[in-house]
Amino acid sequence: MGIYFGTDGLRGIVNEDLSFDIAYKCGNALATVKESPTVLVGRDTRVSGEYLTVALAGGVMSGGGNVIDLGIIPTAGVAYLTRELGADYGVVISASHNSREYNGIKVFDSEGYKLGDKEEERLERCFIHHKVNDFPKIGRFTVGDNYYKRYESFLVSSSECSLSGLSVVLDGANGAASRIAPAVFRRLGANVVASSCSTDGMRINDGCGALYPESLVGRIARYKADIGFAFDGDADRLMVVDKTGRVFDGDMIIYMLARYFKSRGLLRDNTVVGTSHTNMAIERALGREGISFIRTDIGDKYVLAKLVERGLSLGGEQSGHIILKDLHSTGDGILSAIAVANMLCATGKSLEELFDVELYPQTNVNVVVEDKFKIMNSLTLSAEVMRMQNALTGGGRIMVRASGTEPKIRVMVEGECENANRRYANELVSLIKRIDEKD
Repeated sequence: MGIYFGTDGLRGIVNEDLSFDIAYKCGNALATVKESPTVLVGRDTRVSGEYLTVALAGGVMSGGGNVIDLGIIPTAGVAYLTRELGADYGVVISASHNSREYNGIKVFDSEGYKLGDKEEERLERCFIHHKVNDFPKIGRFTVGDNYYKRYESFLVSSSECSLSGLSVVLDGANGAASRIAPAVFRRLGANVVASSCSTDGMRINDGCGALYPESLVGRIARYKADIGFAFDGDADRLMVVDKTGRVFDGDMIIYMLARYFKSRGLLRDNTVVGTSHTNMAIERALGREGISFIRTDIGDKYVLAKLVERGLSLGGEQSGHIILKDLHSTGDGILSAIAVANMLCATGKSLEELFDVELYPQTNVNVVVEDKFKIMNSLTLSAEVMRMQNALTGGGRIMVRASGTEPKIRVMVEGECENANRRYANELVSLIKRIDEKD
């Protein structure tokens, strides 16, 4: 990771960590790295989206590049259209699952892949230079707000079957999926109840969406729906709720899809990619099914890199980023929801019947801190983590890592005893706070 870019692009509180000037520099850097690029820009519904779009577009055009504004569209839609339209870059203005005061910048290359760490560092080096083209070699700005229909048609075409007879509740997190997801599922024949599908940017991710899938439970019962799908602000995450009210996270979805794809000969090399956060029970259950499992660092771009390296087809994260590599170059919550719906229709089974794994208890705690780097370099913390790791029974795991997008330390304790997990996690949180407060 560089100075500005984290595990999922550049992100922060608007006009504090992420300013108009930084967005401008990012756009200008794109025009510095590549001569006269064509750059697609899309955003979620945040009120700061247009503000940062103007800033980034100004930087691109100042350097002689051309900008096509896609308007409100999921992250995966920008990636798809970048490749489809032959653009040089696709840029998403979004802070994904974060609350409304945050925003961010994600950059895709011409093939629809997120920029790697080295490419992001190259962009950052251009931040100190300002490329300014003389008149009339200034770039142009075009509004392309109907291009989203191409992405919508791509999603519809990805379905293996009609979803006629399937009743679904869609939680759009008041974000980028709010318009497209209901339209896609209706075109596929499903009976759709749209929930939290406002484009009011002040309500994005506010008690709804993939971070709050439990909000779907009541609506599924009220409308007697078969299933509910919850997306996050930019619709690259998916959480699923079945008609019993059970929530299925990314680990669980990947396990079911892996078995389904394998049964149809669609799971390349019978191998799945997850992360260091993936529940141990998933890895062991996949092994019993004859499916190999590979772990990467946390971050969907690292999952994707491994999928590309090994020529694999399925991977993702517990958080709900699921990559269907044979269909798309990035995680796509709507595409993943269609795959789950197809699985239900093809098997005639419920999610409760398809998921047969008893997960290991995990305790996950996020700690807001002032200095992530001081904490992660603490020898005291390292020694305590090692002591606890040795004390865990049944091959449990402890992870302490710095968030790549927020001023937080994330603590995860996984083991057979939930009470022990909670106790160790609380002890680590207390230690982290003491280290953070110490001069």
